[in-house]
Order: sequence, then C-alpha cells, then structure tokens
Amino acid sequence: MPNRIPDFQIANFLTTNTTALQLTQLSAAGVESECSICHNSYADPPQNYVHPDLPEGEDEYPVQIRNRDMGDFKAATDRFLDWFKSVGGEFRDDLVEIRDLRSQGAGRGIVATKDIPQDCTIFTIPRSAIINVETSDLPKKLPKIFETAFEEEDEDSEPLDPWESLILIMVYEHLQGEASRWKPYLDVLPTTFDTPMFWSEAELRELNATVLTQEKIGKQASDEKLRSRIVPVVLQNPSVFYPAGRDHLNEEELLSLAHRMGSTIMAYAFDLDNKEDDSEEEEDGWVVDKDAQTTLGMVPMADILNANADFNAHVNHGDSLEVTSLRPDVKAGTEILNYYGAMPSSEVLRRYGYVTPEYRRYDEVEVSREAVAKALATATGLSPSDLAAMGVEIDTEENEEPFIIERESGAPNEEGRLVEEAKLSEFPELEEELRDALKIIKKHKPETVADKRKRDEIANTVLKQILTDKLAEFPTSVQEDKALLQKSDLANRHRMAVEVRLGEKLLLEESLAMLRKRGAAVGKEDEGRPAKRMKSRA
Repeated sequence: MPNRIPDFQIANFLTTNTTALQLTQLSAAGVESECSICHNSYADPPQNYVHPDLPEGEDEYPVQIRNRDMGDFKAATDRFLDWFKSVGGEFRDDLVEIRDLRSQGAGRGIVATKDIPQDCTIFTIPRSAIINVETSDLPKKLPKIFETAFEEEDEDSEPLDPWESLILIMVYEHLQGEASRWKPYLDVLPTTFDTPMFWSEAELRELNATVLTQEKIGKQASDEKLRSRIVPVVLQNPSVFYPAGRDHLNEEELLSLAHRMGSTIMAYAFDLDNKEDDSEEEEDGWVVDKDAQTTLGMVPMADILNANADFNAHVNHGDSLEVTSLRPDVKAGTEILNYYGAMPSSEVLRRYGYVTPEYRRYDEVEVSREAVAKALATATGLSPSDLAAMGVEIDTEENEEPFIIERESGAPNEEGRLVEEAKLSEFPELEEELRDALKIIKKHKPETVADKRKRDEIANTVLKQILTDKLAEFPTSVQEDKALLQKSDLANRHRMAVEVRLGEKLLLEESLAMLRKRGAAVGKEDEGRPAKRMKSRA
C-alpha cells in the first residue's frame, strides 16, 4: 500500500489551486484529485488540467484534493463494527448490515438483510461510547477552557458553548490518532462535505435568490469564530493536543481541520437528552435544535443511519440509546432511515449536504420586509416616509426578520410516514401585518382604504407584487431548471442547487395560483351579491 499523506493535510475542504506536478505527487501518495467544478476524479491528473467551463478570472487549476482510498472502505467499516461491539454496542447483524451506498451518493448506510418486525431493536449504543464533554479526556486536561470564560482578563468573553466544546474535542481526538479510543469510529466519518460551506464561488452562484444567502451559509462568521475560539486553544496547548512525535499543524491547517470537525458535527451530532432528566422529552428522543444549550455528542452507529422526511426508525433514550423499527413492513433490502425533523430542502443542504424529494413539502421562501414595504407604498400611492409617519412599521431596524412563505405540511405519523397533503392556503404572518398596516392607513387616509373590499384588494395586489418580484430574482425559469435536472452529466452540487431553487420557485408559483383562485372566488361572490339601491333624497 502506498504511503498516505495525513488526512489533516489533504482534507482541507478548500479549493486548492494545485499544479499538475503537485497533483501527480499527491496521486503517487495514494490520493485522488477531483475537479472542483465538474467533480471528475483523476488518479493520474492530466498535465495542465483546466476545466473547459472555467470562468474567466478563475485560477488555472481548480482542483480539490480528497482522500479517496477506495480499497480501504470495507476494511474501515469492519474495524468500526468490531470496535462498536467491543465498547458495549449491540448490533443486530442477523437483521441488518452496514452497506456501501456511495453509488447512491450516500456514503455508508444501514440496510435490512431480513424482514424486520415493528418495535424491534436494531442496535443499542452505550452512553460511554458517545464522544462529548463527559467522555473525552480533553475537558479534564483543560478544565479552565471548558468551565470559565475563554479569556479571564476579558470580561465580555464567554465560556465555550456546546458547539465549540465539541469541535475542540473532535480536533483533539483526531490529532490523537491511534491513541484515541474512538479511532475506528473517526475513520468512518467523512473527510469531505458537499455542504455549501465548501462550495466554490461559481457553485454558490447557482443558489442566487434562494434562502441560502452568504450570511446563512456562514463561511465568514465560521472562519472568525474558529480563528478566535478554537485555533488559539490548540496553538497554546501543544503538549495536550499532540502525542509525542506528531507533526504540529500551522494556523491555516488547524482552521481547515476545525472546519472539517464543525461540518462533521453539523451533519452527524445529536443534542442528547440527559438520562437523569425526568422533565419533558422530545417525542422522538432526539432534540433537533442545535442552538439549544444542551449536551452535544457524536453518537457512533446512530450517525451511520441516513435520514429522510419519510423514515422508518426511532431513537429511544435511556441508560443506553436504542434504535428501533417503526413499521411492520421493513422488508429485506430496505434502508433504515432516521429523522432529522421537518426542514426545507435548503436547510437539509446547508446542514447535511444533500437533498431528497420528500423534503420539498417543507420548502420555504423568504420575503424581505423592505420588499413588502415597497409594494405597499406602490399599491396605496403613498411614499415610504408617509407610511412611516403614520406609524406603519413593516420595515424597521428593530425588526428585520423576513416573512416566511411555507405550506401546511403536517407531521409524519407514528410509523414515520408522510400521510398528510402539503397545502398552501394562507400567509399568516405576512397577511396579518398587511391588515394591521392597512388599518393604520385607513385611520389617517380613509379614502385610500374605503372599506373591507378595498383593503382586501390592496392586500392581494401587494402579495401578488412581492411574489412576482421574488420569482423574477431567480436567474432561471422553472422550465429551465426542470430541463437541467434531466441532464445526466449535471455535477452533483449543481444538481442540488437546482433542486433547492426549483423547490422555492414552485412554491412561489403555487402561491400566485392561490391568489388567483382567491381573487376568482371574490369575483363570483360579487356577481352573486345584489347591487345596493341608491337612497332617495325625496
């Protein structure tokens, strides 16, 4: 087997502009190269490789280096399963197996090898096998870092939050190499991600006009936080983080490793219920909100499960964590799927780096308050300053949160099935604010909003305008996106971007259709209503 370049040196998840000579050297070390535009892999990269669609002004060799030791995949899986059982994990390998699903773009997954009855325990995870602040040695070695303010002399500094704590622990365990008791588990975690955090500028442009803004993707904010909160801890405590003889990483290498661990946590970590906490629990046993101040943990085997909005497995908390089947018809050959919660395709892509058709029912569109205020001013013939003087406060510095347009999708049933039809019938928050604004306008200018019929007419005009304007922000049409998805050679990241933006455009078109239907219904009511008679003055 050829000598391997350490993962932390090659899996930096940033597009690396590399010469053909350097690529050849990396290939000789057992590493494949991948074009960051089309994602074609090269064991022996062509000399002076330039992607044919490389935009003008881009660097010459847009190649991302990946650790792609294909032959070791199954061996790593086997080592992990042996380790899992050795630390007290129970795995029903008479019913399920860990399978290579890379051909489906899913990495590893757990698949039934026999029919599985309902409520059958598929595997059990001891809490001692979880990586968190309670099980890792790092908090014991650096207690002040985990228990006190980050910089004692800085009164505004705060202790590490659960997210930062687990990133630091994962960096530590990774750097321990063979000395980490989780080494076989760490070896099956991904080293590259398709989350937008790691996309090129050209790839990110495909997400223009979607809810996935640069701010929401958070690359810059993440860089700043990791540089200030994680990297200094490692640099200041080398004897803790590095075993004897291990090469030390420089600041940029540490930043890349921290990004890798942050993305691993984003995709795979769980907020753990406290086994001693008898207070109310989430019904499915996992807390989905990663912003909550709970214990974050990396859960071996549970994170081998892939997830979907339509799922068939359930995680139960106790002294250990059990994964059980939810359905009476989990047939042999069926993948065991977990549940991450009801979230739009854009959020699934942001957190986990994939999309599925089942999540589309939860898609949402964000409409800025500025756009609503502008459309209201146009529809009423009043200037934004006039509206502000009246006290209409749709767009203010104190309230910049966008309006959300989404369907009523319902929750999965007790078997994890999506049984309710996802439908759109109203825009609750947006329409409520418009009604309140029009009431204020009527108070100051009654001739502008003469009656309820006029109020509804203005509201529908505003809604139609903001939806139409939002749809026009997308650089492609629904038809163009559908045609793109029919192409077999469409790069994976491009395909996922198209899926996200198409889902949002379909929701906008559905919203406009609802408004037209609503308008037609009002028209029929008016036709059926007898005309009011003029009162005689005689």
